[in-house]
Amino acid sequence: MNNCRLTSVLFLIAALTFSSPGLAESCRSGNELDDATRSALAAAALHDFALVTKGDAASLRQSAIPSLANDFSGIENTVKRNQAALAGSKATPRPPFLLEAEGASPIPHAEFYCGVFGKSGQTSDSAVFYLNNLPPGRYGMVILDVAAAKGSYTVSLILQQQGSDWKLGNLFVHAAQVGGHDSAWYVARAHDYQSKGQVHNASLYYLVAISLASPVSFMSTAATDKLYDDLQKIQPADFPSGGKTADLSAAGATYKLIGLFPDFVGNDLDLIVRYEIKDIANTTLAYQTNLAVMKALLTKFPELRDAFAAVVARAVDPTGHDYGTMLPMKDIK
Repeated sequence: MNNCRLTSVLFLIAALTFSSPGLAESCRSGNELDDATRSALAAAALHDFALVTKGDAASLRQSAIPSLANDFSGIENTVKRNQAALAGSKATPRPPFLLEAEGASPIPHAEFYCGVFGKSGQTSDSAVFYLNNLPPGRYGMVILDVAAAKGSYTVSLILQQQGSDWKLGNLFVHAAQVGGHDSAWYVARAHDYQSKGQVHNASLYYLVAISLASPVSFMSTAATDKLYDDLQKIQPADFPSGGKTADLSAAGATYKLIGLFPDFVGNDLDLIVRYEIKDIANTTLAYQTNLAVMKALLTKFPELRDAFAAVVARAVDPTGHDYGTMLPMKDIK
């Protein structure tokens, strides 16, 4: 699981239907799309998905827009990393979205409000997409639900219209289950922890639930908005969040925590803690500091022992380089 998905920016969703004239971004979905466009988007997405399942990155590159084809290493890595899991699987397209960006230059922060919004915000059929530095054009957003031998996945494709063709603009593969559990399971566990007064565990499990419910990190739905709202109601003040650091005393020193989030290593749910350090050149000292931070974290928040298999401490220097250490919970004493 990509940990940046677990620290997504919270978005305030306006209670409206996006149909205002004269704006640079517009979206059509569902019955607003004509059959020909809907069919063309689904066909292009399924064609590209078939190439992914075969591990055929070379042919996929030929289906890409020029700017992506010229720098295709990220997509190649995505294909290589997921081909074994997706091999032989079948995909079912969700109703696609047609995003239209107007103007003569890239939009720094494009927002697409798709579907019908009610007085309380999003509805079951709506979605909002947030895309940065988006060039003008017509884009299709197609999300495929995939039932694979190793679990459920979503494969999301951004397609850009080039003439009469829909070309690949980006590709995202995301597990909808980890360790056999989906978003609803982690929501239930969050509720269990919350009922026990363990709000730190609850907040971290909400992050996992949000990630599993989100095919891509730049999309919000009624379901993810609800989970974000529930998370914000219990967000611990002594956890780092939203760019705010938190202090942790360890071995006579005070460290600034800059990140605390769950991530999966295999089927194990581990806890990642990132903190500031002046220098990581002395790896022996950085290792000892990592151990001290782990111990101090579990001393301050003992409930974390019950919710995670291991802790990964990452000492981060001013340049952004880090030095990491992982220990199973039972070995942190």
